Parts: sequence; C-alpha cells; structure tokens
Amino acid sequence: MSAPAHTPSASIGTREHYRWLEGIVKVTLVLNLLDALFTLTWVVSGLATEANPFLHDLVHRHPVSFVSAKLALVGLGSLLLWRARSRPLAVVAIFVAFLAYYALLLIHVDYLATVLGILLFG
Repeated sequence: MSAPAHTPSASIGTREHYRWLEGIVKVTLVLNLLDALFTLTWVVSGLATEANPFLHDLVHRHPVSFVSAKLALVGLGSLLLWRARSRPLAVVAIFVAFLAYYALLLIHVDYLATVLGILLFG
C-alpha cells in the first residue's frame, strides 16, 4: 500500500503563521491610534464623550496624555500577548483585540460620514 499523495506537514506556529500574527498586532496598534485620534476629535469638537470611565477625565484635561495612555496600554497588552503567542488563548486574544478595534474604526467612519452629510447637505 502506498502513502497518500498529499499529507499536510505544516504545524501551528510556523514562521509564516507568526508573520501573519505580527501583521495583525501591528494593524491593531494602528487601529488603536486611529481610535484615539477620532475619539479626541469627537470629544474636543463636542460631538461625543469618552465611553471609558478611566480615560474620560484625561481626554478632557490632558488630550496628549489621553493619546499616550491609550497607546501605552494597548501597546503593553499587545507586547504581553505577543510574548505568549505560542499559547492558543493569546492568539485568540490578539484576534479579538483586532476585531474590536476594527469595529471601532467602522463606527468612527460611519459617524464621520454622518457628520459630513449633515455639514454638506444639512
């Protein structure tokens, strides 16, 4: 009896998997930056408030510190998850963070479209 013509040889955690995962972490960090900038824009313009109670006062009193804190917290969380990337739960958490920030970006873009529509068309 002969061996099957195609046997999968790739395993979880290959260099290619980690390269994709690293890209997802980097995109998540960029999405976090965009979320911070959009949030700051909406709050400063009076069109929205910060939903996170820990950052609510900071965004109003120290906008640069607000952005720095958001970037530092998500950056630290991403670093911790990246260091644990061989664990399935860490990989799931990386994807959840990406999806959460992607959803936030969609909300911001939708809100931007609404605001622009009101400004342009009344």
